[in-house]
Amino acid sequence: MKYLLSNFKIDINDKIYLKDPESSDLGKRIIEHSILLIDDIGFDNFTFKKLGALIGSNESSIYRYFDSKHKLLLYLTSWYWAWLEYQLVFSTTNMSNPNEKLEKAINILTRIIESDSTFKHIDEVILSRVVINEYSKSYLTKEVDAENKDGYFSIYKRLVIRLHDMIIDVNPNYKFPHSLASTVLEGALHQHFLKDHFKSLTDCDQTVQPSEYFNHLVFSALNLKK
Repeated sequence: MKYLLSNFKIDINDKIYLKDPESSDLGKRIIEHSILLIDDIGFDNFTFKKLGALIGSNESSIYRYFDSKHKLLLYLTSWYWAWLEYQLVFSTTNMSNPNEKLEKAINILTRIIESDSTFKHIDEVILSRVVINEYSKSYLTKEVDAENKDGYFSIYKRLVIRLHDMIIDVNPNYKFPHSLASTVLEGALHQHFLKDHFKSLTDCDQTVQPSEYFNHLVFSALNLKK
């Protein structure tokens, strides 16, 4: 899979950025260190001035790539969902058993993230923490409808549709496939957050992972034992 991924460039909606950060060394450094800085101090405390100081560049140079930190967060979260989508597609394409395919998909979308050496400037483990902690801030805004219309969330929505289609393949009579698919993606972030911060509110821990819970949830909802 790593070989296959190396032949792909993760494409992000070009309305999110002013200049493609993948097109230059500075752009890649902006992405690499913004992930580290947001993870360290949180998105609310993150500024382009602080990022510029960290990478030894003028704040104005960062604004040549993104016109706001909100757009940068949209870029990072979109990249994360696209990275998961590639893994999902390549891991399930040749699977013929719909039950096994759905289980594999759930495991990929809800598991603890491991580092992928394919993309040298992005630490996927740290990025996953950023998404778990900050993703909701990318869409809980007054501009969400306009940004949705412009396709800012198309990768996330496409991922939900892929999971929806796998659910339908298992049980075409299930009445709530979109709701169940979006619950898995959004719920996985929430369960990982609870596991790390509100341990008394989840049954997931070091031995019971969210993947186990979501497989049970989905297959029970589809009236199939798992």
